[in-house]
Amino acid sequence: MTASSSTSPLALAGGGTSTPTGLVPALAGLVAGLVIAFTAATSGPTSAADLESRQLITRIGMGSCVRQDRPQPIWDAVARYRPDVFLMLGDNIYGDTADMEILRRKYALLADNKGFAALRRTVPIIAIWDDHDFGADDAGREYPMRRGSQQVFLDFFGVPADSPLRRQEGIYRAVVAGPPGRRVQFICLDTRYHRSPPAALPADERKLRGGRYRPTDDPSATVLGAEQMAWLRRVLEEPAEVRIVLSSIQFVFTGHHWEHWGNYPVERSRILKLIRDSGARGVIFVSGDRHAAEISRLPAGPDAVAYPLYDLTASSLNQAMPTGTSRDSNPLRLGPHQRGVNFGTIDIEWSDGEGVESAGVSLTLAIRDVAGGIVHAEHVSLADLTPAAAVP
Repeated sequence: MTASSSTSPLALAGGGTSTPTGLVPALAGLVAGLVIAFTAATSGPTSAADLESRQLITRIGMGSCVRQDRPQPIWDAVARYRPDVFLMLGDNIYGDTADMEILRRKYALLADNKGFAALRRTVPIIAIWDDHDFGADDAGREYPMRRGSQQVFLDFFGVPADSPLRRQEGIYRAVVAGPPGRRVQFICLDTRYHRSPPAALPADERKLRGGRYRPTDDPSATVLGAEQMAWLRRVLEEPAEVRIVLSSIQFVFTGHHWEHWGNYPVERSRILKLIRDSGARGVIFVSGDRHAAEISRLPAGPDAVAYPLYDLTASSLNQAMPTGTSRDSNPLRLGPHQRGVNFGTIDIEWSDGEGVESAGVSLTLAIRDVAGGIVHAEHVSLADLTPAAAVP
């Protein structure tokens, strides 16, 4: 893998900067190490050389919410799908501790799972975290061990000790894969490290509303923090045909009273404006957290973006939603609400030409069950995910 964003299959923007072109081999090796979770902490990880040969991304797998101490049969179905890359969308373990040695031991349980170990020996993994692997239920910037937890996270996913991500506050970064005209940009958000405390519902309303939180009235409340927001603006302006935004919490659907971006309405609106103003095409959100899977679509509009915005929620990899749990009424949902164990996939069919202007580039967003069967799929033309496709 080289570091040139114009010629290499993979490049990274992290720590508030973009990856420059023409780096010398030694520095290119450092940047390769920054591609978090594309190396593994166990023997036989996917290597940078393996990634160099995988220049075209056509099959993306994803999932979230793994109880490290429970059976994980779903990894067999993920392996049969044969993804080019697998996205871990948070709650990759249930750490829930301020003791970093306990956190390491819980990661070790995941590493020891044969199915997971086999996957990460052969498939590059891009990971973000959510609250439980960050360290505490629904935690944000108030979590006292966030710096230590970041180092444990980076250790588990094989990030070198001298990586700039070790010094950055938060795990946000961007990875670009594919040749010009067929680039996929993975924008990895950190929704925990800088997040302000959420606004809580009064105790007597929680059972009635089926959740804990409400939208905050504080316009300064944040999920990403100022530096990460400035970084997001820059990476949205970088060249790519498809942009997959990894967010541990749901972005499109905001109708429930648990964690989602709608609890921070000012910042959510700012992100929608960033996407509009950047002219970024092909933006798709993927999320976890909910212990149920669904595909939601936000229609184009002046307060949204200039084309339909999809959010594929894939959760959980080994925890089915309990029978009797109420279903969210989601008017933006396309297809069923998958409450069983699941993972998500995105298949990209590239045309013979280059760029979005070529006819026939399409994406299929799907929810799959524990055996790999498709529960629901949405077929999207890439041409419909461009500002030019806006409907007034």
